[in-house]
Amino acid sequence: MEFGSAQNFLEGKAILVIGATGFLTKLLVEKILRVQPNIKKLYLLLRAGNSEEATQRLQDEVLSKDLFRVLRGMWGADFVSFIYEKVLAVGGDVSVENLGVKDTKLREKLLEETDIIINSAATTNFYERLDVAMGINTMGTLNVLNFAKNCSKLQMLLHVSTAYVCGERKGLVTEKPFHMGETLNGSSRLDINLEKLLIEEKLKELEAENASDKTITSVMKNLGTLRSNLHGWPNVYAFTKAMGEQILMNMKGDIPLIIARPTVILSTYSEPFPGWIEGVRCMVKEILTQFNYVNAELWTSLLLCTIPADMVINSMIVALEGCSKSSSKTLIYHIGSSLRNPFRISDLEDLAHQYFTKHPLTDIYGKPVASSKKVRWMSSVSSFHRYINIRYMLALKGLNVMNKVCCYSNEAFYNESKQKVKKMMRIMRLYKPYLLFEGIFDDKNAENLRMRKMKGKDEDDDVGRFNFDPTTIDWTHYMLNAHIPGLVKYGVK
Repeated sequence: MEFGSAQNFLEGKAILVIGATGFLTKLLVEKILRVQPNIKKLYLLLRAGNSEEATQRLQDEVLSKDLFRVLRGMWGADFVSFIYEKVLAVGGDVSVENLGVKDTKLREKLLEETDIIINSAATTNFYERLDVAMGINTMGTLNVLNFAKNCSKLQMLLHVSTAYVCGERKGLVTEKPFHMGETLNGSSRLDINLEKLLIEEKLKELEAENASDKTITSVMKNLGTLRSNLHGWPNVYAFTKAMGEQILMNMKGDIPLIIARPTVILSTYSEPFPGWIEGVRCMVKEILTQFNYVNAELWTSLLLCTIPADMVINSMIVALEGCSKSSSKTLIYHIGSSLRNPFRISDLEDLAHQYFTKHPLTDIYGKPVASSKKVRWMSSVSSFHRYINIRYMLALKGLNVMNKVCCYSNEAFYNESKQKVKKMMRIMRLYKPYLLFEGIFDDKNAENLRMRKMKGKDEDDDVGRFNFDPTTIDWTHYMLNAHIPGLVKYGVK
């Protein structure tokens, strides 16, 4: 396989991008428009009732972001007309048939013109309702595949998954496909239709009981955790994404398929500028705090398999070109760093402490907040549980007794304290599979893609323009000068 230019490959293409308001997809849209303005069209599917609503969402949630300042600078006063010519917002919903595109003329246009489909639509909530996660991550994937099969000019489908469909693996995790019915624990066979039926029956049961929205949400979230754990997955996100992959592998037919499996995605390394990020949960600080209570030797050896977001995008674009010249009908790529340029959780802790010591955050009064690096090491995660039970659960029980003695005068404080402890334990359960992940993601396929690209390096320096080589990451420089400043600048949710 000989590579040409990924930039040239995009020229004249009509690309349907699904999930256009996501962090990763915004970067993809910006990159394509910046490096190849001569694409035919970017169709961006956004959840909306019609094209007018979709256009408004495109403006408010995508184009208005600081991410597009470089592209705006390139086009100046012509930016709006350029976007109007090259980008079309499409109202729809990935969880329904025909991607929810109600405009029949527009739908026919998409089916006739689309060369490439990129599906990045997903709910990434680890504690999502099972019906919601199934509708987007699993059945949404089926809807995209069915739509792709009806596209008369389609050259390939790229599906963005996650490396963590592997569950809580140890050792080397290979870039192998999932087969229909496969589970991670081998104790049962996974039947996607049965999972759908269970969801429908549970919702009907709750409706018959006149359950409140709050009750329905709680029940469906717990059901998601239950079904995921039954088949060996740690959470509903990984479970439903794995089922989506199974559908693709079993039903894709002759459609050339790329499955991109990024690991933990961080801010941009260099393009369009270093440190851009959004959608970071405020749980990050809490996670690091809670997981300091584990064995010191384990903590210092654990790898945090991360990758800058722009490298993920670059790998996807190069994979598209690679797929066009490959004899293989299915290509799976792990996009991460743990094998070739490992970064340890303890390194992140050290660098964060170093950064905030030099650049302290301020409190509501404008006074600097000292950066603390006090760590209470414990022998295991079970020790952490014992610590929580002794320090917090016993205190809660005492508070509950006092509350009753005082005729429930401290009810609000007791409930607030109880919720905080429950949240802390839930965070520990949700993120344990990732922060205590002991596997290393093999990226042999991605490395082969990089090597072939190097051999086909052209005068336009396509390799540098689409860099996704993790060995080029200087973690210290990146963390201190791009990622952590980016987190501070763009804030957390």
